[in-house]
Amino acid sequence: MKWLLFAFKNVLRNRRRSLMALAITAVGTAAALVGGGFAQFTYDALREVSARDTGHVVLAERNFFDGDEDVPMQNGLGGAAALAEQLRGLPGVRAVLPRVQFSGLISNGDKSAVFIGSGVVPEADFRVRGVQTGFVAGEPFAAGAPVPEIALGKELAKIMKAKVGSSLTLLATTTEGSLNAVDVIVRGVISVGVPDIDRRLVLADVAAVQKLLLTDKVSTLAVYLKETGDTEAVAARLGAEHPQLALRTWLDLAVFYRSVRALYNRIFGMLGAIMLVIVLFAMSNTLSMTVAERTREIGTLRAIGTQPAEIVRNFVLEGLAIGGAGALAGMAIAGAVTVGLIFAGIQMPAPPGRSTGYPLLINFSALLYALTGFAVVAVSTLAAYLASAKAARKPITEA
Repeated sequence: MKWLLFAFKNVLRNRRRSLMALAITAVGTAAALVGGGFAQFTYDALREVSARDTGHVVLAERNFFDGDEDVPMQNGLGGAAALAEQLRGLPGVRAVLPRVQFSGLISNGDKSAVFIGSGVVPEADFRVRGVQTGFVAGEPFAAGAPVPEIALGKELAKIMKAKVGSSLTLLATTTEGSLNAVDVIVRGVISVGVPDIDRRLVLADVAAVQKLLLTDKVSTLAVYLKETGDTEAVAARLGAEHPQLALRTWLDLAVFYRSVRALYNRIFGMLGAIMLVIVLFAMSNTLSMTVAERTREIGTLRAIGTQPAEIVRNFVLEGLAIGGAGALAGMAIAGAVTVGLIFAGIQMPAPPGRSTGYPLLINFSALLYALTGFAVVAVSTLAAYLASAKAARKPITEA
């Protein structure tokens, strides 16, 4: 404690220089925390979007993910209703939703376009997807309507000149290889924020799609969990209980999430490294000047019996004091920015390939703050050691 108090008093001997080093350390710490917090917010948002889209765990027929189909639903999953009922009873399961993937032509009588559709259980599917599937017009369709109802992608609705209440025709190849058609009513126009998907997207009632394709099979069963963190445990259990089925987790299917995470890890990892190098140079410069100014003092301390290790320890404590104070100030700045952005309502521009932006927010992570603070303090003490070790070993008469 005595040596630490001594170090604080030495830091205050040149307030301007110490304050400059502290400011640089604080800014570097805040920049690393803000960048890391933004990356974590992005990861959490993409993870939520990916899990809501596909389900936390997806079950399908063994060849569904890797095999090719000669006719629709060749690799479809039979007995889905009984299996879904069984899965709903597992702990931690929020919902189990069957889905049928299909494609074909959609026509308004004058014009046709290719669509890529998905048969869903309307009420439950829109509930678990949440805001990801945004209705720009109309409302969610109902199951079992006399005339099947659909939700249409925004761009596809423009192509087909369709609006809520319009009558269209879906044409698709059945499981027997023949063509089948069904008249549908547009109940809603939706957007997932990706123009290429909105240009082809059709959502319909799973029962109506099965009737169109002449099948009782489904493509997949999407298992939604109450907690995303339980995904691996539930996937392992389902894989052991149903080895005859193919199984994928949301992470296996989230190619965009993995790509963004890998990119951001490199970008913000490099940013953090640059900030630490800046802190190292700032602290080295400050303490090197301090050591040069106090060379005679060091010689005097050596002459009265002070050991080199004790002198180095004092300078290391000075670096620790400046680095610790700078890290705390940087954490305070980052915390203020985090809270301020919550109320600022700043929107980021739409990323490439998307049509909608997203709010600029920063996640708070105690682990990130702890690791960043430790790294800044460690770099500061290293700089102090490097700056003082040589001077402390200088011959007394020369000092």
